[in-house]
Amino acid sequence: MRQGPLAGRYPAVAAMVTLALIPYLALSAAMDPLVPIIAEQLHMSSQAMSLSSGLGNAAYAVGTVLAVQFAQHLPQRRMMLVYAVLLVVGSVLAAAAQNGGMFVCGHVLQGLATSMLLIAAAPPLTIGFPRENLRHTAVIMNMCVFGAVALGPFIGGIQAESHAWRPLFWIIAAIALVALVMAALTFEDAPPADLDAPRDLTAIGLASVGCAAAFVGASQLTSHGFADLAVSAPMLGGLALIVVLIVYQFRARRPLLTIRTMLTSSIPVAGVGVALFAAAASVAATALTAEVFLQTFSPVQVGLIYLPELGGAVVMAFVFGFVISRKAMHYLPLLGMALLAAGILLFRMSLPANQPLALVASALTGLALGATVAPALFVAGFSLQSNSLQRVFAIIELLRAVAAFMVAPIFAYFAASASGGLAQGTSDALWIGFWLAVGGAAFGVAIYALSGARPQAPDLNRFLDGESPAWYSPPLLARIRRGLPSPAVAERAPVLAPEHQGASASEGPVLIAYDGSERAACAIRQAAAQLSTLRDAVVVCVWQPADVGFIPTGAGHFDADQATEVRRAAEQTAAHGARLAEAAGFTARSVAIEAAPTWKGVIEAANRHHASLIVIGPHRRSGWLGHLEGSVAASVVAHSPTPVLVVPEQTGAWLSPELERSPA
Repeated sequence: MRQGPLAGRYPAVAAMVTLALIPYLALSAAMDPLVPIIAEQLHMSSQAMSLSSGLGNAAYAVGTVLAVQFAQHLPQRRMMLVYAVLLVVGSVLAAAAQNGGMFVCGHVLQGLATSMLLIAAAPPLTIGFPRENLRHTAVIMNMCVFGAVALGPFIGGIQAESHAWRPLFWIIAAIALVALVMAALTFEDAPPADLDAPRDLTAIGLASVGCAAAFVGASQLTSHGFADLAVSAPMLGGLALIVVLIVYQFRARRPLLTIRTMLTSSIPVAGVGVALFAAAASVAATALTAEVFLQTFSPVQVGLIYLPELGGAVVMAFVFGFVISRKAMHYLPLLGMALLAAGILLFRMSLPANQPLALVASALTGLALGATVAPALFVAGFSLQSNSLQRVFAIIELLRAVAAFMVAPIFAYFAASASGGLAQGTSDALWIGFWLAVGGAAFGVAIYALSGARPQAPDLNRFLDGESPAWYSPPLLARIRRGLPSPAVAERAPVLAPEHQGASASEGPVLIAYDGSERAACAIRQAAAQLSTLRDAVVVCVWQPADVGFIPTGAGHFDADQATEVRRAAEQTAAHGARLAEAAGFTARSVAIEAAPTWKGVIEAANRHHASLIVIGPHRRSGWLGHLEGSVAASVVAHSPTPVLVVPEQTGAWLSPELERSPA
């Protein structure tokens, strides 16, 4: 299968995800001090700027659902390239905007592309690599989402101080372009997740109309009262449609989103609830207090006040990476809610202009954000099978966007319209945020207690293999509901070491790398013609969850996020290759091996089976884009201690230098 030169390399894929998620999330948090400057230069009203922000946030929320639907029926990594292109286009449109319409279109595309990239990139980064990389993934996902948000006020303040906005937007566009390049360099073609999945246009319609209406209604609070129909009708109507979406997906026989599985299990409900409470409460601690501080301090000074929030988020991201494989992971969101409540109280005490208290409050808030939403997301995801991870991320991000982005303008409206002025209104809103943090912690504890859930260390091997969840999550409220079945404990099948047969130590079998392509089949036939003495052969198919790594030869569809199904398809593909090898004259057997990148799996299989020769067929690379493609064959030749026979298509074989010095 075609792939980029950095395909399967964890650092490169992690860098791509980081670059793809940071631009919009950081920009959204940096916008507040830039709004007057953008409005003045593009001749936009405050209401138009608020509408732009609302539409961008609505697009972010809707993108989570669209990305899940597209992943089921379209090649996932190709769609990731499309999303990256959309992010570049949106960023350039916003940076080069000559009027309000152009700016709004660019901002909406940025929001849509960012959420789709998040949902598309999460499974490959999380379950597409070995277990030891999972802690790094936890750190990266946490820092991408909340580190970027924490950095936003600082970079926004620096840019506003120069009374300009385009330089920041062009930097964002450049980062998006680098993300696109990295997406191409790490490209590894992957089939759709599940071609048998339904095309749920009803769910997409409910999400699209509901989010658009709710966010547009909330954005109208800039120039209308809460009781005005221009606000209440779309906002309440949109929220009602989102509720209808959840009920519809809960009752659907084959839902697009795994609502029923999540909402009937205790630990996912607790995780989602804590994430939503934290998202809503944190708004009062950041956006509202910034408005008050801007009355006393310059934009740069306000940005510096919130800089400790970035440090707190980074520290807690590494803490999360440390505890992700431990029982302590369950306690981290609870600690985060306590830190959030403390941070909100200190922010309240710092109003209107106590800078030292505000700095401490900012650090506590950063620690809190790093300890709540992302850990709660993984707590919920570990409670289901790994093939549900993409849909779990989509549900939580959809609901988190509604909780955070809709609460912000509502809080801002009540703070600005308070009779005691902005400072008093913000103080009152901070009390609401404090009780939301306390209520979120109490909610999570109550769900655990009433359901009989207990903190457990996750079984990450079983989770990543797709065999079962990482831990047992009791049914929701199991302790007060009767007649519920007892949990069934699945036993893990023993892993058998591969047998070594049919070849002596002095002349091991020929190992043939087979990915289901016609190029690989041609390599088998050419190898049979080139080798003077036919020997035993081992046909290996290398696979990865999510990215797959091969072209399935079977007629049936399979879920690319379900490791068990991908392994089964890889075994069938390897068996097909073994039959081709038998027909060509080899005595062949097949093996499927999980590895990333692919060349490492080929070399590992050769070492495991004591192969005396590796046969591989490189894919043809033509045109200037072809030179950007990676070569599994070249990587195998460069790293393998075993002689390698590289078989170009429709030609004779080319022998590696080691093979030229070795007998056939």
